[in-house]
Amino acid sequence: MPEFLTLLPPDQAREKMLAHLPTREPDSEIIETIRSLDRILAEDITAPHSLPEFPRSTVDGYAVRAKDTYGASETLPAYLRLIGEAPMGAAPNFEISAGECALIHTGGMLPKGADAALMLEYTQPLDNEIEAFKSIAEGENLIRVGEDVAAGQVVLRKGAKIRPSEIGGLSALGVTHIRVAKKIKVSLISTGDEVIEPNQKTAPGQVRDINSYTLAALTEKYGGEAIRCGIIKDNFEALQKAAADALASSDIVIITAGSSASARDMTAEVINLLGQPGVLVHGVNTRPGKPTILGVCSGKAVIGLPGNPVSALTNGYMFVAPLIERLLGATLKPRASVRALLTVNVASQAGREDWQPVRLIHGAQSDVPYHAEPIFGKSNLIFTLAAADGLLRIPPDATGVSAGETVEVMLI
Repeated sequence: MPEFLTLLPPDQAREKMLAHLPTREPDSEIIETIRSLDRILAEDITAPHSLPEFPRSTVDGYAVRAKDTYGASETLPAYLRLIGEAPMGAAPNFEISAGECALIHTGGMLPKGADAALMLEYTQPLDNEIEAFKSIAEGENLIRVGEDVAAGQVVLRKGAKIRPSEIGGLSALGVTHIRVAKKIKVSLISTGDEVIEPNQKTAPGQVRDINSYTLAALTEKYGGEAIRCGIIKDNFEALQKAAADALASSDIVIITAGSSASARDMTAEVINLLGQPGVLVHGVNTRPGKPTILGVCSGKAVIGLPGNPVSALTNGYMFVAPLIERLLGATLKPRASVRALLTVNVASQAGREDWQPVRLIHGAQSDVPYHAEPIFGKSNLIFTLAAADGLLRIPPDATGVSAGETVEVMLI
C-alpha cells in the first residue's frame, strides 16, 4: 500500500514543484485587444502618443484665463466677454485674450490662451458677456496634455493580466491588437470504475463526474485551455496510456481520484513512469486535500488530486491556478480577500493547515464589513463549496479559530 511518508506544507509543496519546472518564455500570439480579457501580456506596451493629446475641459462651463477670475465673488463678480464656443470634435479657430472667455463642454478642447475652465454654476450669462462669481486657479477643471500617459511611456508591463480598464486604455491609444501568452493546455483525466458522465443515468454505486468539470472551469478562469480526456477505469495500463498521451499533447496533466493511500493508488506509480524526476510530493499537510501528488515529468507538471470534489477544487486553487499563471508568465498578485468576523468556533488540528468554506454575510461593523459563517460538510459534498463565498485559512500552528475573531477570507 502506498504511504504518504512526508506531508509538506502547501506553500513548500508548490514551490518544490515549480522549482523543478524549466524557466522559459511562454509561446505567444497576436489577438484583437477587444478579445483579450483575462489574457496575459507577452510584451511591454508603450504609448504611441500622449493621452490626452490636447487640453480638455472636465466640466461644462467657460474656457478662461485663470488670472482674469482672481478676486471674483458673488458680491463682486468678474466680467468676461464671450467670444465664441469651443466645438466638440474639432480645434477652436480662435484664441482667448485678456478679459475674454468661450463656452466649452465636458471633453472639449481648450482654445489657445485659456488655462482653466470655469463651471457653468458659477456664472451668469448677460448679452455678450458673463458674470464670473468664483476665482479659479490655473489648470482647474481641465486635463493637461499627457496627464494620463506621455508619449513613449510604458503603459502596461509584460505579464500584466488584461482587465476591462486595460482594454479601455489601449482603445484610447488606438492599440487594436496586442501580443499575449498562448493559453496553457491542461489535460484532465478522471478515474474510477464508479464514475460516469453527467449526461448518464446513475445505477446503484455510480456517481457522475464532477472533478473534470470543476477543474476545467478553474483552468479556463486562470488562463488555461481545458482538455477533458474522459473517464478512465481502475486499470493501470489504461491510466498509464491516457496519461502518456495527455502529457504529449498538453502542458499540464491532472489526474483526479486514484491518489488516496489505498490499494487502488496508481497515480504515483504512473507519474514515476512518465518521465524524470517523477513524483516530488506525495501528500500535502492540509485539509481538505491531503492525498495530493505533485510531480514533474520531462519538464511538464503532472498533478494527482483527490477524488473528493471539495478536496480536488480546493487544491486546484492552491496548486493548479498558480501553476497556470507561472507558465503564462503572469505577474503574480495577491488573491482577492476580505476581512470578516467569524460567527462560530472552528476547530483545527495543530500541525495541519485547514481550509474552511465560509459564507459571507454583511455585518454591522464598518471596520469589518462581513461576518464569516462556516459551511460544514464532508469533502465529497460539492454543494458545501458551491454555497461558499470564500475559504478561511487556519494556519498549522493553530488549534482552531474562535467566534468573534477577525479572519481573512480568500474569495473564490
